[in-house]
Amino acid sequence: MLDALYHAIDPVAFSLGPLTVRWYGIAYVLGFVCAALIIWRVARRWRVEVDVDSLLTIMICVIIGIIVGGRLGYVLFYGDGYYLAHPLDILAFNQGGMSFHGGLLGALLSGIPAARLTRIPFLTLADLGCIAAPVGLFFGRCANFVNGELWGAPTDAPWGVVFGGAAGMMPRHPSQLYEALLEGVVIFCVLYALSRRVPPRPRGTFLGAFLVMYGAFRFLIEFVREPDVQLGYLWGGWLTMGQVLSAPLILAGVVVLAFAWRRRLPQRGVEPAAGPAGAPRAPRG
Repeated sequence: MLDALYHAIDPVAFSLGPLTVRWYGIAYVLGFVCAALIIWRVARRWRVEVDVDSLLTIMICVIIGIIVGGRLGYVLFYGDGYYLAHPLDILAFNQGGMSFHGGLLGALLSGIPAARLTRIPFLTLADLGCIAAPVGLFFGRCANFVNGELWGAPTDAPWGVVFGGAAGMMPRHPSQLYEALLEGVVIFCVLYALSRRVPPRPRGTFLGAFLVMYGAFRFLIEFVREPDVQLGYLWGGWLTMGQVLSAPLILAGVVVLAFAWRRRLPQRGVEPAAGPAGAPRAPRG
């Protein structure tokens, strides 16, 4: 086996005295910064009013939603009863444990107050977020690979990677990189290319397409990804928790796409706010 196929990447990017900066933290920062830039750029093309204040409001809401939702999702879906016995460990973010599906739900729920505060239609905001989200997924999956976590099943493929530690010394699928490519690069390229049409596609199109593509890609990759050790395989020994959670995303995405193309609501910049007497008030200028 070639030495180059052994995983030997330090998860710590650099240290400055007592401060230790990990690649995982850098991935989160890069993901949020790039997402904000993409949302701003696409919003300008769609003529959706997103000024600096609105962008900050959106990002603060989404960051809180992703972190809280991702952690609670991991506790509920992957905790296997551990956190019932150790509830204080729910706040132990330094021990790892984030769920994409929980983070997605948290981001969507946090979009409700963000839409009200910025007066941008919820589905327009969700569409913008879904175009930007794959970039964050790309950085996150690359960070998973750097950390040597969420590895794949054993493989004889020439690109198999020996992660060592709990993964053992057998070569495994670098499933983190598969996810970075499909969930990150492919979904972003498809959605960003679709976003360039003028006038933009109906409200909800990008949310629906994201849910379908992510659900399908994640479901397929789980076949070569090792299941979480505390859960193992579910439903007769052939489905993972990731597949159980991803299958409904495909159905939800189809429903959202059907709604989008049936209603054909235009992407709008600002919802009119009601005045004191209930009369519509002009959008901010």
